[in-house]
Amino acid sequence: MIVCLGDSTTAGTPLFKSPVEAPPHGAGDERSQFAYWLRKARPDWTVLNHGVNGERSDEIAARFDRDVLAHAPRVVVIIAGVNDVYQGRSVDYVTTQLGAIYARAARAGIPVVAGSIVPYNTATPEQNARMREINEWIRSTGTTGTTGTTGTRVWFVDTRSAVADPADADLLRASPDGLHPDIDGYRRMAEALLPAIAAAAG
Repeated sequence: MIVCLGDSTTAGTPLFKSPVEAPPHGAGDERSQFAYWLRKARPDWTVLNHGVNGERSDEIAARFDRDVLAHAPRVVVIIAGVNDVYQGRSVDYVTTQLGAIYARAARAGIPVVAGSIVPYNTATPEQNARMREINEWIRSTGTTGTTGTTGTRVWFVDTRSAVADPADADLLRASPDGLHPDIDGYRRMAEALLPAIAAAAG
């Protein structure tokens, strides 16, 4: 089992609501979530979408026991931090929260696939700078599945690049609302995540 834990870009916003948001199966266009494309690529995997639109990293951390540990997954995919940046929280705040989540996974023996924060088109230069700094911290925490400073095995995946405009890394390649990837963007996220999840799952 693979659990995908995060905010709107895990949930599948704006075209899909995750099963956490709209129990029991979610609602909307199921293609608008990277979990859907992971399942399509690997029908042998059970992939749970536990994203919630609008949540900060601390709110995501608060759900860890219920939405990750209770399911005893082989791997947890974590993408978080964009709402913290949007709401003005510091880089240190986000990396502290992410580090705590990774450490909780370590204590449970669950490998982490850590995605980078994806862009949104209305971000200011200062917000983009914070996102880049957070993403660099995520990259440094785990690049190839080695045990990092958080004590768990962390695979870094550059999900930001997967959905970014090739001409401008701070903009989405395509988006229905300027804030979230389109269906093809979620497919691209899944393609980027697949090798790391397979490696982490062993």
